[in-house]
Amino acid sequence: MKFANDTTRLFAQLVACLALLSATEVARSQSTTYCNPLNIDYAYGVIPGAIAQGKHRSTADPVIAMFKGDYYLFSTNQFGYWWSRDMNSWKFVARRFLKSYHQTYDDLCAPAVLVAGDSMYVIGSTYTKDFPLWVSGDPKANVWHEAVDSFQVGAWDPALFLDDDKRLYIYFGSSNTYPTYGQEIDRRTLQPIGERKEMIRLHDDEHGWERFGEHADNTFLRPFIEGSWMTKYNGKYYLQYGAPGTEFSGYGDGVYVGENPLGPFEYQSHNPFSLKPGGFARGAGHGATYQDAFDNWWHVGTIAISVKNNFERRIGFWPAGFDTDGVLYCNTAYGDFPQFLPDGKADHLQSRFTGWMILNYNKPAVVSSTLGGYKPNFAVDENIKTYWSARTGDRGEWLQSDLGATCTVHALQINYADQDAELMGKQQNIYHQYVVSTSIDGKRWTGLIDKRKNLTDVPHEYVELKAPVRARFVKIENVHVPTGKFALSGFRIFGKGDCAVPDTVSNFVALRGDSERRNAWIKWQQVDDAVGYTIYSGIAPDKLYTNVLVYHANEYYFTAMDKTRTYYFQIEAFNENGIGQRSQILKVE
Repeated sequence: MKFANDTTRLFAQLVACLALLSATEVARSQSTTYCNPLNIDYAYGVIPGAIAQGKHRSTADPVIAMFKGDYYLFSTNQFGYWWSRDMNSWKFVARRFLKSYHQTYDDLCAPAVLVAGDSMYVIGSTYTKDFPLWVSGDPKANVWHEAVDSFQVGAWDPALFLDDDKRLYIYFGSSNTYPTYGQEIDRRTLQPIGERKEMIRLHDDEHGWERFGEHADNTFLRPFIEGSWMTKYNGKYYLQYGAPGTEFSGYGDGVYVGENPLGPFEYQSHNPFSLKPGGFARGAGHGATYQDAFDNWWHVGTIAISVKNNFERRIGFWPAGFDTDGVLYCNTAYGDFPQFLPDGKADHLQSRFTGWMILNYNKPAVVSSTLGGYKPNFAVDENIKTYWSARTGDRGEWLQSDLGATCTVHALQINYADQDAELMGKQQNIYHQYVVSTSIDGKRWTGLIDKRKNLTDVPHEYVELKAPVRARFVKIENVHVPTGKFALSGFRIFGKGDCAVPDTVSNFVALRGDSERRNAWIKWQQVDDAVGYTIYSGIAPDKLYTNVLVYHANEYYFTAMDKTRTYYFQIEAFNENGIGQRSQILKVE
């Protein structure tokens, strides 16, 4: 009888695997995938005055804009910019935009980008009035000239916006004291018209997400408002801003809506519209909302690491859009798992998640060597702030991850850490080389990925396999790193297991007291076979646009509520095999 049951089980698993492979091939024929953080050649640097524990990579404050059919990405202090045909493969263009700059860190900071007809305009942050405004008709070829050599606004974290009537505006401000400002710009002279006007301020006494600190405790500093961005949709103006601090998991973007480009503006009922406080890569603030080649909306933002430096950061992008009520949202659910890239017009309220789950979360890891306290399991704990480091950066250092059972592997992400890095500034001739192999039994190995001849810089390498493979053990072996030790903050294996998805979560409650209405203590009964949970929240049962991914816990302290607003919550459990059914929606007055 046992043999018959085992045979039936194996046959069912085989059928499931064949169905999975078929569905995956259909999906792949329609679109390729990506995985945050964005895999680009981030510059090395240390910002003066910042608390630092070593040299590291960083950038932040991104803008993506389409120009003549291509995507262009600008961000802080990169000594250039990137372009892409598909938002997947990015090519770097070296460029110094400042008239004077420090060799290692000072360049275009928190840039503004404007596309106006056949011209692209770029300007960085400055408190002075001698910063040039650059213009190009061919940025791919790095052909630029000064539209004006002395832009007279003196704006930090600027955003340029051209209205339908061809009137030009700038929005700016980065402060925990002053508001965001707006001002009209003369299209002919590119100089300001009249005085700047106050647009919006933070109200952290009302909006829980605007409070400063990793835990929104607001005891160290007042929160910062920064990173302006303007989007016009259906005749309304959506003035976006980042808060409360770039170092924190809760760094997000909020939005006010108005009938005129200089206001007045009203706080959107759903806020922050861009938030990603949980998971491997956290943070979704100070960014830009843009459209792709198919007119789908996206939001690009800043991901926090803040380990070697409080301004150690990366870039991510997520599907966004406007619902039928004109509410701006950003869909960050499973936003650091593999997602489908655009291949046509899409409804971004529907997930672009591939369904490929994390297979090696907190699973056993063995390594060639370990440097100090940088232990092996830090490479598989789904926390970008922690990492394993080998003792050297030599060829032959390795890490082996045990998935616990044979699974179907679809993709891998290899996130390098900057242990003992010696480089500073922008590097254009560095590269990573490695090999990845798999095994069913840990004894006989098959090559999976061979990057021994790679000559590109891939700090967050994401590899979608041409065809899925079956494996229990996955091993990465170093061949070459650009600098420092062979160190990984995330060796992430994605795919599907063969067992059941978790049950629906039970005993889901949200406790909201009278003394602090901006917070809710959310608890639920642990699901035995769950790896993690995704909590959804929102202002209505059909607007659960905010989400938090929680690993290996059965509680979460949610701090992103408005003091006087009613909220709705829902939760789902997930594991290596997929996602369970969502719970009933919970209303919290």
